Amino acid sequence: MAFDLKTVEALAPDQASLSAASKLTKRSHWVRLERNDAQGLIWGECQGSGANPYRAVADTGDHGSKCTCPSRKFPCKHALALMWIEATADQSFAAGETPEWVNDWLGRRRKGTGKPESGAESGKKSIIEAQTPQESAKTEDPAATQRREAAQRKRADTTQRSIAAGLDELDQWIADQLRLGLSGFIDASTERCRRIAARLVDAKAAALASRIDELPSRLIALRAEERPEAALRHLGKLVLLAKAWRAAPDNPDLWRMVATSETRDQLLANPDAPRVESLWEVLGEKIETRRDGLVSHATWLLDLKAMTPRFAVLQDYYPASAGKRLQAFSPGDRFVARLVFYPSSAPLRALVAERFADASATAEAWPDNEESRRDPLALHVARQHAAPWDTDSPLLLPLGMILRDEDDRPWWQAAEHAGGMALPLADAVPKAVFGLTLQATAGLWDGARLSLLAAQSPYGRLDLS
Repeated sequence: MAFDLKTVEALAPDQASLSAASKLTKRSHWVRLERNDAQGLIWGECQGSGANPYRAVADTGDHGSKCTCPSRKFPCKHALALMWIEATADQSFAAGETPEWVNDWLGRRRKGTGKPESGAESGKKSIIEAQTPQESAKTEDPAATQRREAAQRKRADTTQRSIAAGLDELDQWIADQLRLGLSGFIDASTERCRRIAARLVDAKAAALASRIDELPSRLIALRAEERPEAALRHLGKLVLLAKAWRAAPDNPDLWRMVATSETRDQLLANPDAPRVESLWEVLGEKIETRRDGLVSHATWLLDLKAMTPRFAVLQDYYPASAGKRLQAFSPGDRFVARLVFYPSSAPLRALVAERFADASATAEAWPDNEESRRDPLALHVARQHAAPWDTDSPLLLPLGMILRDEDDRPWWQAAEHAGGMALPLADAVPKAVFGLTLQATAGLWDGARLSLLAAQSPYGRLDLS
């Protein structure tokens, strides 16, 4: 039988899960809601703060459910919200073919595990209470309001002073590395970076600490002769970031780079956050395991409707111990969606606010413009001018090909304009790509090396990430 609110209430493991689920019943939280009435299934993708939405499925017959989130509660808030939407707004679900991940769940599940249990515990949960805004019925005493706001200002001031002290220590640390010599720094970068990163964590500059902790792996990935210049470049960017933060500690972009990011709800509620509804293509992914035990998963998108190249990156972090996650996007996917960008002088990181439809069959070409053909690095220069502390810049390169130099190292070589510009590649390239004419190439440029994402060739799209 289909879900009703009484069933959802009974299935909830506790009142907290029910209250959390009520906040996820808005359509804006779900990038996809579909059903297959013949199988009695509903499923959806609930967007969190990362790149990959949580996937939830429920059986309208025996009320079994499954979600990809790490919650230990069953059903979790995402599955409960899915059932809640079906109970109150079943028109939100579009008819669709059952996806592979749902069929995989069907093949492994045991029937009858989702029936609500009867008992006293069930009476402690209330849909009505979950729907009631969690606000005090009484008007708060003005004096209490002033005390609370004063405490918030004091905490913010304490945090700013702590970060400022941490940045002073970072400046001194950078000066010490330069005084002692770059060769010594490179040889001992792992230990030295770990020490200053730990101090920055204590100073509440966690985002900056993570960036410094990853610096040794960036240097190790380079050839020995390239490391001193790269170390100097990265240390210089840290100095610029610290200086910019001191000048504008309340700037949300700088706060994100130094301390921490906004939550998804905070970003969606921000009226100044840029919103772009368009046709997007997944260029590729960059997945790296960090030293702190988290996996950094960046999904790079290209706006196919923009007159000039516009990119977006969906950034996700999750524990490496959680294993490989089911991906919501695959390179080459095309879909129509509304993205909300984190406010920045050069907006790039974004969230999927609402995903409307897949558009993989569209023949929309990648955007092109004269400036990119004249100077492939023009976009990088513009981004560096706006935010010189940024590391990687996405590029859309014109006609070119991949060639080898006399040392068998791969390069991207411009075919026509830009004075025969050539960019060294950071990663190995499939042999079949060498010498092949690439009509357009997408990649990430860090100021020294190019990491390829995808390319358009006479034989179709090439996945290179």
